[in-house]
Amino acid sequence: MTRFAGMVKGYLKGLRASGMGRFAKRASGGRVARANPDAGRVTRIARCVAVPLALVALLAPAALCAATVAEIAQDKSPNRQEMLEAGARREGALMLYATGTQIQPLIDAFSKLYPYIKVSMPRASSEDVTRKVVEEYSAGLFQVDAFELSSFGLVPLREQGVLQPFVSPHQVNYPATAIGPDGAWTSVRESYIGMGYNTTKITKDAAPRSYDDLLDPKWKNRMAVSGSDSSLSNMIGAMILAKGESFVRKLAMQNSRVYQVTGRALANLTISGEAPLALTIYSAHVEASKAEGAPIEWIAPGLVSVTDTAAAIAARAPHPHAAMLFIDFLLTKDAQMMYRALGYRSAHKDVASVADAGLEKVYLANRTNYVREFESWSRLTQDLFFKAKR
Repeated sequence: MTRFAGMVKGYLKGLRASGMGRFAKRASGGRVARANPDAGRVTRIARCVAVPLALVALLAPAALCAATVAEIAQDKSPNRQEMLEAGARREGALMLYATGTQIQPLIDAFSKLYPYIKVSMPRASSEDVTRKVVEEYSAGLFQVDAFELSSFGLVPLREQGVLQPFVSPHQVNYPATAIGPDGAWTSVRESYIGMGYNTTKITKDAAPRSYDDLLDPKWKNRMAVSGSDSSLSNMIGAMILAKGESFVRKLAMQNSRVYQVTGRALANLTISGEAPLALTIYSAHVEASKAEGAPIEWIAPGLVSVTDTAAAIAARAPHPHAAMLFIDFLLTKDAQMMYRALGYRSAHKDVASVADAGLEKVYLANRTNYVREFESWSRLTQDLFFKAKR
């Protein structure tokens, strides 16, 4: 079993054993009375959030917290913005779980808009964040409000109800494919897995332009792929959806060299000329390198897998008003332009790159059976590209 698939299955097994499945059922079941959408709602929320964390898991009314978060996350009333701002002023804080430092400029911009919200953000890898939340929820510790996390990392959290589906007026600017299952998340920054080539080693006219071109005998023993299971397996998944498994088996016979490095490192090898033509190259890495004058070009050979980071709200968020204000902000055109300046692509209709016009892309993590599909793609990848090279 692959690391990703094993991580997801292990998390789900641990969640079920700890009673998280029962939590999810309680949080959304008919036994929980819905709060009326009136001014008294904010008061009830404040009382709920004020309950000491040590008591949350012991009190039957704790499910009301999740119901209240759901009510806020799903609010479509005309005074929604005023309601969120009023609640956020009382909350005064936001606990964000994210990865890396790229989001800091957006946090700074958000803090200027809402100076009364103090944002805290422990940084870790997507896998570590997912593991941390699982452990916290299993222990009855509910401190995270919102996520800016890989959609692949959000999959196991959604499975057991750790995420609360939400709506935002800004989602009208996004295609339905960019919104996760049941509205659990929305993509806020994207990169695509395609091909890259060194422009000093391969001319534009000679470079392959499609998946079918990769089967040309002249590319045999001349292509490279990343040894990252997630990168190659997701690219193989997109190929299978577009061309079928038989195509992938033919591609494997081209004897691509496997480099046990990340997609970023493989792009560097393409730039250096060691791997003039490589699959599993991310568009964001190429764009950043080209901006610095590197001799590399990116190609979408057909249907490409989206590697995206998405925004989501926690089902037991202590500061749900602040969380929704932050998610709304990330989905705005201004925030998307900031992501774009950092080298990421956007699904926002007014920010999408002209270069991406007509791009065929698939949000694999948004597919209903993604975990099971990934296992299948990963096994095929291991058999055809890794085991065959040993």
